[in-house]
Amino acid sequence: MAASELYSKNAHVWLPDAAEVWKSAELLKDYSPGDLTLSLQLEDGTAVEHKIDPKAKNLPPLRNPNILEGENDLTALSYLHEPAVLHNLKVRFIDSKLIYTYCGIVLVAINPYESLPIYEADIINAYSGQNMGDMDPHIFAVAEEAYKQMARDQRNQSIIVSGESGAGKTVSAKYAMRYFATVSSSSGETNVEERVLASSPIMEAFGNAKTTRNDNSSRFGKYIEIGFDKDLCIIGANMRTYLLEKSRVVFQAHGERNYHIFYQLCASSHLPEFKNFKLGCPDDFCCTNQGQSPVIDGVNDAKDMSNTRRAFSLLGIGESDQVEIYQILSAILHLSNVDVKDQSADRCSVLPDNSHLMVFCELMGVPCEEMAHWLCHRKLQTTTETFVKSVSKANAVHGRDALAKHIYARLFNWIVSSINNALTSAVKQHSFIGVLDIYGFETFDVNSFEQFCINYANEKLQQQFNLHVFKLEQEEYMKEEIPWTLIDFYDNQPCINLIEAKLGILDLLDEECKMPKGSDDTWAQKLYNTHLKQNVYFDKPRLSNKAFIIHHFADKVEYQCVGFLEKNKDTVNEEQINVLKKSKFDLLLKLFEDEEKTKVSTNKFSGTTGRAGKAQKDTKKTVGLQFRQSLHLLMDTLNATTPHYVRCIKPNDLKTPFTLDPVRAVQQLRACGVLETIRISAAGFPSRWTYQEFFGRYRVLMKQKEVLPDRKQTCKNLLEKLIKDQQKYQFGKSKIFFRAGQVAYLEKLRSDKLRSACVSIQKTIRCWLARRKYLRMRESAIMIQKHVRAHQARSYVKFLRQTKAAVVIQRNMRMWSKKRCFLQQRSAAVTIQRVWRGHMARKQYFKLLHEHKAVVIQKSVRGWLAKQRFRRAMEGVVLLQSCVRRMMAKKELKKLKVEARSVEHFKKLNIGMENKIMQLQHKINEQHKEHGELTERLSVLEKTHTTEREKQRRDVENLRRSEQEARAKAETVPSLLEQLSFLQEELENTRREKEDLEVQTKTFKERTQETIHELNMKNSLLNSNIEELNEEFSIQAQQLKEVKTNLENTKQLEKDLTEERSRYQNLLSEHLQLEERHKDLKEEMSVSIISSKCSHQRTDSNYSSNSSEFSQSLSSTEDEDNPTRAEDKAQTKVDLPILLKLQKRVKELEEENRSLWQQLDKKEEAQHEKAKEVEKQTTAGRTELDVEKLKRQELESENKKLKQDLSELRKSLTSENSDMAPPAPGSLPYNILLEQLSSSNEELEMRKEEVLLLRSHMVRQEALKHRGSVLGEGVKLDLGEIHSFQDPDRSTDIHTLNEDGELWLAYEGLKETNRLLETQMQEQECLHSEKYRKLEEEMNKLRTEKEQQQKLLAQSLLLPEDARVEASLKHEITRLTTENLERMEQQENQDKTIRKLKKQLKLYMKKVEDLEASAHQIIGSSVTSTPVRPVHITRKEKEFQGMLEFKEGDTSRLLKNLVIDLKPRGVAVSFTPGLPAFIIFMCLRYADNVNDDRRLSTLLNSTISSIKGVIKKKGNDFEVVSFWLANTCRLMHCLKQYSGDEVFMVHNTAKQNEQSLTNFELSEYHQLFGDLAIQIYRQLIKSMENILLPLIVPCMLEHETVQGVLGSKPTGLRKRSSSSPEEAVTVEVLLQRLSFFHTTISQHGMDSDIIKQVVRQQFYIISAVTLNNLLLRKDMCSWGKGLQIRYNVWQLEEWLAERKLTDSGAKETLDPLIQAAQLLQIKKNTEADAQAICSMCSSLTTAQIVKILTLYTPVIEFEERVSNAFIITIKNLLKGRDESSSLMMDAKKIFSVTFPFTPSSVALETIQIPTSLNLGFLIRV
Repeated sequence: MAASELYSKNAHVWLPDAAEVWKSAELLKDYSPGDLTLSLQLEDGTAVEHKIDPKAKNLPPLRNPNILEGENDLTALSYLHEPAVLHNLKVRFIDSKLIYTYCGIVLVAINPYESLPIYEADIINAYSGQNMGDMDPHIFAVAEEAYKQMARDQRNQSIIVSGESGAGKTVSAKYAMRYFATVSSSSGETNVEERVLASSPIMEAFGNAKTTRNDNSSRFGKYIEIGFDKDLCIIGANMRTYLLEKSRVVFQAHGERNYHIFYQLCASSHLPEFKNFKLGCPDDFCCTNQGQSPVIDGVNDAKDMSNTRRAFSLLGIGESDQVEIYQILSAILHLSNVDVKDQSADRCSVLPDNSHLMVFCELMGVPCEEMAHWLCHRKLQTTTETFVKSVSKANAVHGRDALAKHIYARLFNWIVSSINNALTSAVKQHSFIGVLDIYGFETFDVNSFEQFCINYANEKLQQQFNLHVFKLEQEEYMKEEIPWTLIDFYDNQPCINLIEAKLGILDLLDEECKMPKGSDDTWAQKLYNTHLKQNVYFDKPRLSNKAFIIHHFADKVEYQCVGFLEKNKDTVNEEQINVLKKSKFDLLLKLFEDEEKTKVSTNKFSGTTGRAGKAQKDTKKTVGLQFRQSLHLLMDTLNATTPHYVRCIKPNDLKTPFTLDPVRAVQQLRACGVLETIRISAAGFPSRWTYQEFFGRYRVLMKQKEVLPDRKQTCKNLLEKLIKDQQKYQFGKSKIFFRAGQVAYLEKLRSDKLRSACVSIQKTIRCWLARRKYLRMRESAIMIQKHVRAHQARSYVKFLRQTKAAVVIQRNMRMWSKKRCFLQQRSAAVTIQRVWRGHMARKQYFKLLHEHKAVVIQKSVRGWLAKQRFRRAMEGVVLLQSCVRRMMAKKELKKLKVEARSVEHFKKLNIGMENKIMQLQHKINEQHKEHGELTERLSVLEKTHTTEREKQRRDVENLRRSEQEARAKAETVPSLLEQLSFLQEELENTRREKEDLEVQTKTFKERTQETIHELNMKNSLLNSNIEELNEEFSIQAQQLKEVKTNLENTKQLEKDLTEERSRYQNLLSEHLQLEERHKDLKEEMSVSIISSKCSHQRTDSNYSSNSSEFSQSLSSTEDEDNPTRAEDKAQTKVDLPILLKLQKRVKELEEENRSLWQQLDKKEEAQHEKAKEVEKQTTAGRTELDVEKLKRQELESENKKLKQDLSELRKSLTSENSDMAPPAPGSLPYNILLEQLSSSNEELEMRKEEVLLLRSHMVRQEALKHRGSVLGEGVKLDLGEIHSFQDPDRSTDIHTLNEDGELWLAYEGLKETNRLLETQMQEQECLHSEKYRKLEEEMNKLRTEKEQQQKLLAQSLLLPEDARVEASLKHEITRLTTENLERMEQQENQDKTIRKLKKQLKLYMKKVEDLEASAHQIIGSSVTSTPVRPVHITRKEKEFQGMLEFKEGDTSRLLKNLVIDLKPRGVAVSFTPGLPAFIIFMCLRYADNVNDDRRLSTLLNSTISSIKGVIKKKGNDFEVVSFWLANTCRLMHCLKQYSGDEVFMVHNTAKQNEQSLTNFELSEYHQLFGDLAIQIYRQLIKSMENILLPLIVPCMLEHETVQGVLGSKPTGLRKRSSSSPEEAVTVEVLLQRLSFFHTTISQHGMDSDIIKQVVRQQFYIISAVTLNNLLLRKDMCSWGKGLQIRYNVWQLEEWLAERKLTDSGAKETLDPLIQAAQLLQIKKNTEADAQAICSMCSSLTTAQIVKILTLYTPVIEFEERVSNAFIITIKNLLKGRDESSSLMMDAKKIFSVTFPFTPSSVALETIQIPTSLNLGFLIRV
């Protein structure tokens, strides 16, 4: 493939750049061989001309297609070079926020400088068991691969974590160890994982410090071996440390800190245990204040101190040892503050009273004078003598610092040894995984001995890494059987030889250290003389004679020779060490033991370097030699393991989150070997595809005829056609190998093919659209023409119609005009006639009117004149009368005056006169009134006449004027007549119209009024309805509000109930697990103690928690107590893990002990209640005894009657005086009588036996009644005293007294009666005493209440009135509440008593009925005296009562056959569902029927234990667990159904209610069986989960229905795990498994509600696991995969619909998965799309939505990536959501389960026991 094909127009290349290292550019025109420049355009639009060397042909590197951006594995890139690697890391880190990337076998981890939610337990569970290439890159994937290879290959593993300071090495190693601790299955046993993880905070405190590059930089290297046993469980760990930076103890650069432990100690100086150390703040000490940065942002040193102490305690380092450690650290702090004073050039001194020196000596337990002396002096020893020499101040300070560093190094080594001792297990280690956390390649401005050793170690590790990578490549080629040539890779062996070979740098350094006057300068000259110009890897700086340069694999580094010799020697004043050895401080003495012991212990526990113990100078090892030896040991260990590499990259020096500095990144990529891996991969065949993947991807490049059945041959033919150079690819056994760039070329061909196909499709579609448009236009034109022509035709027809209409109109108009003219003329004539006639009529009328008025005037005048005459006559008559009357009155007056003179007459007339005067006065008044009225009338008449006269005068004048006017107007009459007639006609028309209008108006008004009335009525009705509706609406609104409130409360209560139920079930599960662990620990302790007794050597224990059997659960208490007694004898032989385990279990056992005590109290209360029930049953027994007495009396009376009949018969037979002679012997009557006599005797004997039996039964009942009571102790009844009347030992005297034994029986009965009476008397006395005691208690209680009332009254009198009322109310409320509670308790007790009495009453009524029936039978049989002929008696079919009789010893046998040895498959298919539950319940009914509480409780408890044992033993068998869940629920429902409670009895038949339990209340066992059902249900979910988990991801995510249709990314990604690939599974396999689950649980007879809950849990697991894997797999987040997921979910929904389980809630659990699939398919560009996503994804959290959008990866070039701006928009829209911040769904979540009561319709009496169950010892009753 020529360069011209690749470097074509629009191709992208990379150009070098000083700031960004590499910049992307686009070719503006094609490249042709021979061109000297390339025309390019940068991304910012700048045009660039790139020069090309024609000789070197240094074309810029090509950029990978956009579809390959953000790849998980760098080696999967088509073009493998530095810019491609850098760009891919940048895209993943900045755009996708992904910090992990694979580079072949290397995991590149970039420090995000931000806490990410990707390390939780659910993430660990998601990576557990997955292949390395299946999931997104992660440290957990590397750890899982190491764990899996250790288990599969039985080979030790190593994880090598390297990188420079601040890159995140320690965190990566910590998370790897956390992963091992989580996935190992021993977390519940010895807690080794916790102790392994606890070592991290200790090592960080003592070995980490703040530097300018990192706040938590590890200043030492460590290699931790995590040991595993055969079961892959962590059993221990071992740690080796390398090259601790001791100089940091006494010196820190600006902005740095000492080791964290010093600052933690100062922050905790206020604690009482640290008071004696006399500490202060870090600024007070010289060794902690040099960096002037004592505080780290976001770090709480005091809190970290508590974590460190907690870790020490967890590792078994006691408080006393911890205090000693802190004491030594405090001494180092004080030692750094010891002031050395200069006396002369070579002399100095330290005052003995120096406060810090005194504290140091006090803490270390050494004399202050000696230490002060040897700080300023040193001992020199020659062959002949020894003398002491003073030293200068500089040397003294150096010696003081050397002592501090030496003490800290010794303490560090001792801590590492202690940690190793705590993590060492006595169990043999089967394999291990090593985690190497070591410093990466370092280069600073000033590089010294530490950097030299670090870079030397990285050279060794890089060599091992290169060899391993090359080995893997070689193995891959050999495995695929392809020809390969030796790949030229960088070998740094010469550089390593320069450092460690003979006469190498380290050798010359050790030699110079042995020289008496050796110095750094002389050593530098030796290096120049030996290696300069002799070794290409060694060089000398131009301007320095005290430095040298080494060309390392990463870069060349200049080392300053100053300090090399001193650091290599690591000398300490031996006399100072001797002074410390004189201390009485135990820990200090342990630090300075003999060097040989130290060496042995160090090699055994830690392998730590850099130690300087007390030894001879000629045998002392230098630091360089020790480091070289430990490094060789480390390399041997790594070479013996399978390595896994993690390279940590520091993105920037400013610690800015998610910011990548390209320059720093490229430096580290070159230094850590990532680019070397890329180069090695690029030199071979980096891209590898399986034949099926290649065929699925590049099927579009083939024609149909080229596709062969053999996929391999098809791919070969295609490649031979597409790529002519066969050196660019190779065919392996299962893969195709491509050179670098070939996949990009194939992708270009595929893209061109797809583009041409798209053009063809577009062309065809556009043609189809154009033709469709043309046809539509043609159809539209035809349609328009049709409508236009129709319109024209309609217009012509309309014209014709209008013409014809016009002629008709003209004709009618002309006729109308003529008719109108005629009518006008006729109307005018008629009008004239009418006017004239009217005029004449009016004239005649006026004439008559004038005459009438004249008559009226005459009449009035004449009347007036007559009235005047009459009035004058009347006035004259009246005047005449008045004169006559006056005259008469005068005469009468005279008479009266005469009479009045006499007094008596006056007196007589006085009374009459008064009356007359009053009458006269009254008449006068009336006459005045009449006169006034007449006067008024007269005046009115006068006025009226005057008015009429005036009116008539005016009328006459008017008439005269009218007449004149009429005469004047008479001339105009002819002209007006016509107008008048016309107007009259119009007036007539108007009048008629008016009348019509008035009629219409009247009608309309009436209708309108009616309508208005109706509307008013309706309006009023509507108003009333509205008011009613408003009222109803307000009521309904209030009710709705209440309903909503109640609904919310109900929902909240349901939620709380669900949470509480879930919490209870989780606690129950944990409690059961703890119980099992407790039993296993006891058994393990017993096994360990027995083994320790048998032998002093420990042996491996493979004891498992699943080994417990049913016999162990039923073992005796003596067997359980034996290990406890033996434990005390073998305490000294128990190893440390067991001791620590027991220490941790103490608290749990104490809590269990408390709970057991609480249970014991509850049981005591239950027993107390049970005793009360026994007393009630005793009372019921008395009733039964009375019934028996009545029966006995009836039998005795019948016996007497029979005796009388017998005596009368005998008399009749023997009487001689009888009327009839007795029958002769031998005659027929005589024989009949004899037969009747014998039968009567037999009947009599039988009656006697019944009487005796009843008496004995009565005595026994009475004895049993008093046996358990206090009164029964005084009544010593021997049941053996009651003999039958046939006892041969009976006295002969009794026989002589009465031959039938009645006298003896009477005597015995009398004795028994006396005893019973005495017992009853005693009972009465006890009852009276009890009543008396209760009355006394009640009286005392009342007295107490009275006193309290008095006190309260006295107190309330002292209070103010308001407070008094409030206090009295509170007291009254309290009293009433107490009384109510007491009443409620009494009511509950009475209800219980009533229910029990009802049960007993039913039982007794049944017994009485049976007794009556039997008595009637006996009487009927006795009546028959006539002989009957013998007949054949047929046996009736026995009616069973639904019980199974079993013996007390058959319980274990029953449960063994029915529970332990039962195979569920045969029972579920062949027999009734729930058959074992029914059988056990029928046995329970029998135990209840015989009133055997012991047998019943034994059967129930043994059943529970047996089922638990089966579940524990076969918990992974789904069928077994499902079978026993169904039977446990059925047994629990049977206990409820037949309990006799009314709540459950309503569902039963009458027969089932008769079969209810009678003697025992088993409600407590309802809860026990409910808890057992919960346990089995959770085990069922776990077993089901174990089966489903391997299927979910392959079915829901990885499988494609049609290969190649949806597309897959051309990654060429090879599986990281070497395990054989599993067969592809489809959704149908998952559905088959679900169908199997559903069929199995249905066959077992499980309730439908439980089935729905199981299905809901199944679908939740599927949804959670699928979504979690989707969130962790970048290759699955594409449009096509979303389509595939939605199709798979649709199949699951169809499965639910087929089985009618849509209402189970399972469909709702799939909502998160459905929304995730929709999110992958929806548009993601605009803000409207963002709002649609936010409204759609209601079941997804914000973190999940953002994660999916971030991971979204286009599979084809036509898709677009999601922009960061869109993701920010989504985040802003989702800010207000109240949701969990967790990224993953909890796949381990188990919904709380409920077991609704489901009664059974199976009749117990119809159940048959199959013979295959081997239950022949059970008898149906």
